[in-house]
This record gives sequence, C-alpha cells and structure tokens, in this order.
Amino acid sequence: MGKIIAIANQKGGVGKTTTAVNLSAALGVLEKKILLVDADPQANATSGLGIDVRNVKQGTYQLLDHSADPNETIIETSSPNLDLIPSHIDLVASEIELVDKKDREYMLKTILAEIQNDYDFIIIDCAPSLGLITLNALVSSDAVIIPIQCEYFALEGLGKLLNTIKSVQKIHNENLDIEGLLLTMYDTRLRLSNQVVEEVKKHFSKMVFKTIIQRNIRLSEAPSFGKDIITYDASSRGAKSYLSLASEIIKRNKQK
Repeated sequence: MGKIIAIANQKGGVGKTTTAVNLSAALGVLEKKILLVDADPQANATSGLGIDVRNVKQGTYQLLDHSADPNETIIETSSPNLDLIPSHIDLVASEIELVDKKDREYMLKTILAEIQNDYDFIIIDCAPSLGLITLNALVSSDAVIIPIQCEYFALEGLGKLLNTIKSVQKIHNENLDIEGLLLTMYDTRLRLSNQVVEEVKKHFSKMVFKTIIQRNIRLSEAPSFGKDIITYDASSRGAKSYLSLASEIIKRNKQK
C-alpha cells in the first residue's frame, strides 16, 4: 500500500510546492511510482510540471466533491514514474462547499483509498492555510513533511501547525506521523541561516531531515519552464538535494 505524505505549512513561501514537485520527481527517478496531488487552489504544482491550468477539466476539486472517479483525474507527466492530479482556481470554492457536508474532513481520504495501492508514494501539495482542504490532506495522510525556511521568522507559526497536527491525530487520524522537518532556502553565506539550522535542530533534533535544501537559481528557474529540477538540470545543486531527500525518505521507510 502506498504511503501518503502531505507537504504542509500554513506559512507561504517556505518551499512547499518546490518540495512537492521535486521530491515527487526525485522519487520517480529512483524508480518509485508516484502520484502528486495538487491540493492548492494556486495550482503551482500543476503549472510547475508543464500542465496548462486553463485546460484542467477535472482535478482535486472534483475529487473533494466526489463528482469524478479518481482515475479520470490523473494526468501522466513527462517526468519518469510521476502522475499528477491537477488543481485549478475552482478549488477555492471547496472551502465553502465542504462546510455543511457530512464527513467533510474525510472526502479526500475516501477517494485516495481507491488508488493508494497503485503507487509507492502519494504526495499532497497543501495550500498555505489550515483550512478544510489542508485538513482533508492531513486526515488522508500517513505522514507530513514540514518545510521550514532558513530565515528570521522560520519558527513563527510552527507551534500552531504542530497543534493542528496534534488535534488531527486526536480526532481524525491517530496514525498521522511527522515524517520530518525540512530546512529550505539555506544560504551558506548567511550567519542567520546557520543560526536557524542550529535552533531547529536544538528544538526538534531527530525530526529534522539530514538533507538541507540550499538556495539555488536553477531551482527557482525550473517552474517557469514547466519542469521539475531533475528534468531541467540534473547536475544542479537543487537536483542533488532533492535526490538526497528522496533517498533519505526511502531509507527511513525501509527501516520502519
């Protein structure tokens, strides 16, 4: 049965989508069968893989309102072993439409259970909020990866997210684990970056991934070409970082 991992942090600009797209691609290159679910109305993971969002007819929105079979929403991407369930701005409406539905927190879980056996990993790119769509993602998942940028406000809001995860564990999904905290946007030249790394490791020690994602121009450029970093420039530092992260996750899950 495939492992479902949500990439979540209610802070914007921490590298969630970059991580969702490039970790998925790296796992695919390492011969795992991957499904990436774009659960963010901004649909950056969808466009970042070269899919024209304007042409998306079925995706995460249809999954959440159970109006489409999950297999009808899956798109094959040009990255090896990587499928995508795309998003669209329509997904914004789900936050309101789900409010008065029965079992509203379990809409995504029910659907993903139908296709979970077809993949080694299902990665969910969450929106930068703790609304109903993100709650659906956390309820569906076996684990969550929390990207934290190596900048001044890094730990701001992390307590709130960890409390949300605790309440999801208590009420909806007792099996939800924290897969790890991922340090992103690391700049070797900045003393602040090193201080943030030390601070996060001091507080969370074993929860922090060994791999740290460094700031990298190629990593920033790749989405504008509709490509993941490995397809765009396999020799770049960004590609090596995400391949290292993918290897770390595969190794952790073998040990478990």
